[in-house]
Amino acid sequence: MVFSPPQLKSLLCLTDDEYFLLCQANPDLRIERNSSGDLIIMSPTGGETGHRNIEISFQVQAWSRTNDLGFAFDSSTEFKMPGGANYSPDASWVRRERWNALTPEQKRKFPPLAPDFVIELRSPSDSIGTLRVKMQEYIDNGVRLGWLIDPKNRQVEIYRLEQEVEVLKNPETLSGEDVLPGFVLDLKPIFADVE
Repeated sequence: MVFSPPQLKSLLCLTDDEYFLLCQANPDLRIERNSSGDLIIMSPTGGETGHRNIEISFQVQAWSRTNDLGFAFDSSTEFKMPGGANYSPDASWVRRERWNALTPEQKRKFPPLAPDFVIELRSPSDSIGTLRVKMQEYIDNGVRLGWLIDPKNRQVEIYRLEQEVEVLKNPETLSGEDVLPGFVLDLKPIFADVE
């Protein structure tokens, strides 16, 4: 979809319902909206990134199914953050009691909450600076634990509430800590075959 500058300017002032309808009318586009109301249209992932994304989602979902603590979500799920942004983490998880507190309509549209846990996987086209800003915004909106995984550099940045960012070089696993008790992400398949 191509927008001339006047059309794009009017899109930046969309209500939440209008933004939801825009996303529904363009299912082939991956659209997000930052807290300033700017629309972010992202390109589809390539094969390597798609394979890594499904591996991450599989591991989060497999852990989530072993307990009754909450719900896992894939990269297609967009959340309406308390600060106004609409973001789709590559994988996320929400505690059961928070999810169950939403109305059926809120669950059907873009859930109005920040997940408890998010993962962003850096693809070759992603700017690390932009992803770091997004990760900090997640934390500022109440995400309790976030991982920024950079396969190319075999590095993970761990974001936590009220703590400095921790950087791990070439870790084999990551712990879900007290946010996802007992969850361990195996990074070997994520970092495999990285050129």
